[in-house]
Amino acid sequence: MADKKLMIDSTILIDYFRKTDKNNSRLISHFKNYDSLYISSITEFEVINGSSSPHMEFWNKMLLGFTVLDFDSRAARQATEIVRLLKTKRKSIDKPDLFIAATSVVHGLTLDTTNRKHFIYIDSLNLLAE
Repeated sequence: MADKKLMIDSTILIDYFRKTDKNNSRLISHFKNYDSLYISSITEFEVINGSSSPHMEFWNKMLLGFTVLDFDSRAARQATEIVRLLKTKRKSIDKPDLFIAATSVVHGLTLDTTNRKHFIYIDSLNLLAE
């Protein structure tokens, strides 16, 4: 059987962090239902950058559960293609979301996010069904 893989957006991690009952989070469900979970190095930046010192221990431990994929040359070129195609639709996307989407596309991974509206116009991106 094929290894079930999923890329997680920072919104899923932040949702888990904020929940009182963490057992009911999408992240826990993903750990149960997928063999491998991935994040982009951009997602790592977003959660670390937005964290206060007291929460760094939480994030450092949490991020150990993921394979971190770098935003590399392949992803950079994919990002330029995504921007080109979005322009034809008169749409745009924030740079961090663009980089996360491009990383997901080049690695052939489905992406889960709570901000689907940020990503829905990217035809090459496979978003997890709601």
